[in-house]
Amino acid sequence: MVIDWTHAWPAVIAAFLASVVEFVEALTVVLAVGTVRGWAGALAGSAAGLVVLFAIAVIFGPALTRIPLGDVQLFVGTLLLLFGMRWLRKAILRAAGVLALHDEDQAYAKETETLRRLGGKGNRWDSIAIATSFKITMLEGLEVIFIVIAVGAGGAGLLVPASVGAIAALLLVIALGAILHRPLSAVPENALKFIVGILLSAFGTFWVGEGLGLGWPGQDWSILGLVLGFFLFAALTVPLCRRGASLRASTGR
Repeated sequence: MVIDWTHAWPAVIAAFLASVVEFVEALTVVLAVGTVRGWAGALAGSAAGLVVLFAIAVIFGPALTRIPLGDVQLFVGTLLLLFGMRWLRKAILRAAGVLALHDEDQAYAKETETLRRLGGKGNRWDSIAIATSFKITMLEGLEVIFIVIAVGAGGAGLLVPASVGAIAALLLVIALGAILHRPLSAVPENALKFIVGILLSAFGTFWVGEGLGLGWPGQDWSILGLVLGFFLFAALTVPLCRRGASLRASTGR
């Protein structure tokens, strides 16, 4: 299959940014497990999770090619739109100060405290360390697989570019984690979630339109217009939410 990388770049960017967010959250927990319980169990659990995730991707990714493209675009596009709007809603509320910003250092401290209450460092095959790392790797990894499949299902030849974006994100986060050995709190995760929420919502809207047989002007380039539209919507919504929160606080409601 020949891949048109000129039109595949939106899929690469969307999968990369979304995967960075998920992998950073997974790394925070794995680092906490390694620090408190020992690195053997932490790395073993994460490795086992990655193997299972790879198997799931190999099994279910190509299976989508056997389903009519229009049905896949409509179904996956709807899920992707709902998924993206959920991220965008939280990002808007955090930017407006309604919800607290996500703090990786705080999440790391909370996780280490929880692990310490379970006892000291375990032996080489600490079941708690393995289970905790495996669970977080699977949890965040399944979201990555869903995003990659959803982005890649939108057209022929997009699954590989979306996978490349996700793999690049995984390698980047692993490299930074290995070098720094601390949570990647410097990564602007909330800003990334804002951007990713816009991208996923735009992709979802585009694939739903494709599945319904809508002829988008400019074809794939109309994704840029959808991104701009969702960005303007989010940018206008943030001050409205901030004003509403201030009004409720002043009236005591």
